[in-house]
Amino acid sequence: MAEARVTVVGAGLAGCESALQLASRGREVRLLEMRPGRATPAHQTGGLGELVCTNSFKSEDPATAHGQLKWEMAALGSVLLSSAEEARVPAGQALAVDRHVFSSAMTRAVEGHPRIELVREEAMGVPDPPVIVATGPLTSDALSEAIQRELGDGGLSFFDAIAPIVDGDSLDREILFAQGRFEQAPDYLNCPFSKDEYQTFVRAIAEADVHEGGHDWDRVPYFEGCLPVEVLAARGVDTLRFGPMKPLGLEDPRTGRRPYAVVQLRREDRAGQMWNLVGFQTRLRIAEQTRVFRTIPGLAQAEFLRHGAIHRNSYLNFPARLSSHGSMRGRADMIFAGQLTGVEGYTESAASGILAGVNLDRVLSGLDPVVPPPTTMLGALYRYLSEADPKHFQPMNSNWGLVEPPDDPVRDKKLKRELLAARARRDFANWMQGAGIDRAGADRVEPSAKRAHAGGDPRAADLDAADMEAEGVVP
Repeated sequence: MAEARVTVVGAGLAGCESALQLASRGREVRLLEMRPGRATPAHQTGGLGELVCTNSFKSEDPATAHGQLKWEMAALGSVLLSSAEEARVPAGQALAVDRHVFSSAMTRAVEGHPRIELVREEAMGVPDPPVIVATGPLTSDALSEAIQRELGDGGLSFFDAIAPIVDGDSLDREILFAQGRFEQAPDYLNCPFSKDEYQTFVRAIAEADVHEGGHDWDRVPYFEGCLPVEVLAARGVDTLRFGPMKPLGLEDPRTGRRPYAVVQLRREDRAGQMWNLVGFQTRLRIAEQTRVFRTIPGLAQAEFLRHGAIHRNSYLNFPARLSSHGSMRGRADMIFAGQLTGVEGYTESAASGILAGVNLDRVLSGLDPVVPPPTTMLGALYRYLSEADPKHFQPMNSNWGLVEPPDDPVRDKKLKRELLAARARRDFANWMQGAGIDRAGADRVEPSAKRAHAGGDPRAADLDAADMEAEGVVP
């Protein structure tokens, strides 16, 4: 076992995964984290793996893209999944957590490892290799400039928005109804809209004041998967009810009919004291958020525990400047991981951290770095990152559209996804065996991603326009 000391910069999801992968493989790791001494516009604590946006890691359904990615992460020994098991809150087929319990579990896992030294200081430059840089979308200005100098490119940036959280005791339970889509577990609270209520709400959003922040918002290249609600509303009166306010698979028990539109609330903590407005990322001013969102049925007296906010997200031009496994070209032992590389989403960031840790260990052992085949979710995501058009590169989250299609065309969507998942698992297991990759951290808790979910309508997973059209929702 080589004695090289490894530096990991950033103790978010990707950095924690990288550090534990390396330490579990016998490497001595120095993990740098600038919080709480140096704050960011979004973080509130100094806890490791702090979640700053949603508290959901999305679906665990084995046939969904996110379910498959979790399976691959579990095969490699993910600390995110074991920590999420400890912090789980009810959310149907989604893996949602109490964010404080989750961060505490991540922190214990890292601080408790004898080969990891956690250093609370800001990295003002890129440390000497071997190094993994996993500082995320809120990388400090000093380190961002140092990275740009290393890569010889100015990089890209976009702005990301955070959804509000409301106090559960301030909600009108006479109006809200608890129900999951397609008769799944009633883990969500639903705010039902009539047609008139919906149109009034959309007009209120359109007329509301937004933070300008000195930026040219008309030119902000938002990530399509995390658009502010007011940006969606500006695209057309029906955009919201075919997006985050879709009523598909829900029935108001008071009327026996599907609402015209809904706002769903997802619990933020185990006790159900805090509820997140699902899909309601926003850059409305605080006073406007209170005024507009209190017009949502059931939220007239809502107490906002956290208002929506907007902050800068930065990411690198992966296809133009990085190798296929995310390293600086010509320096296989200087690897970038997490959202900084252009992956979008919690699990995607963590998965990239796992792969970075695996590959840096391989490089230090004199082996070539490896990437899973594009028939797997992680492999398909990395193929996108390395092969996307550098001139129009945008962040991407896991989805079946990235994966190699099945050899034989399959028309049935459910069957197709099941076949893709089965092939991905087989190919991922074969890849690990062929590359000689062992599962790190085998003593950690087995994540639920390895459990198949029974019951429920498969249409509830990864709904898209085709699903809505089949249900007669699309006009």
